[in-house]
Amino acid sequence: MSEHTSKQFDAELEAVRSRVLQMGGLVEDQIVKALDGLASGDMKVIEEVLAGDHKVNTMEVDLDESCSHIIARRQPAAVDLRLIIAVIKTITDLERIGDEAEKIARMAKLIHTAERMHLPRIELRHVGTLALAMLRRALDAFARLDSKAAAEVVSQDRQVDEEFRSILRQLITFMMEDPRTITRSLEILFISKALERIGDHSKNMAEYVVYMVEGRDVRHLHSGAEREARGDKLA
Repeated sequence: MSEHTSKQFDAELEAVRSRVLQMGGLVEDQIVKALDGLASGDMKVIEEVLAGDHKVNTMEVDLDESCSHIIARRQPAAVDLRLIIAVIKTITDLERIGDEAEKIARMAKLIHTAERMHLPRIELRHVGTLALAMLRRALDAFARLDSKAAAEVVSQDRQVDEEFRSILRQLITFMMEDPRTITRSLEILFISKALERIGDHSKNMAEYVVYMVEGRDVRHLHSGAEREARGDKLA
């Protein structure tokens, strides 16, 4: 590969990385708006999230096509190939995070259309903050190619999981004590599960950064330790 061609290739890779971060910024904005709409009941904000989901989908398709073209034309190897693989996997998780933001907006619309009747008093702000922080840190680790920061994001997923389990226990109590709260409780459950899934996808993205930088696949390495920490037993 000539120096000129090499510079073109580097520019193409950098352009793809930049577009991934743009997509990440859009997804982050979708989550913030969805949570704001849930808290405020502002239907304009909620509808913006619902209408904006197609932008995330379009960015995923365009980036996937760009990566396919790079593989076909450049036949990347070693670290360049790992970068392309990491990008393809990352944009899939970002698209799914966008879907979770849309789900939060849909549930928020149902809750506020029903004028919050029989709504259990569940605090979602903390788990939302944790999930959003994981996404931001995963994107920052991707931008800086910082595998150490990425590994820290992976370890934070347990906090989000614990918050979700706590919310689930509270919702079960509300539904048992007052069946009128069942519908709203299920909507809150869908929201909290969406936030837990955002944490999962952010963890995935952080794992891809470790793979991209160090060439190590760290997926599933923590699952055994996490089960042991929770006292779970294998069947």
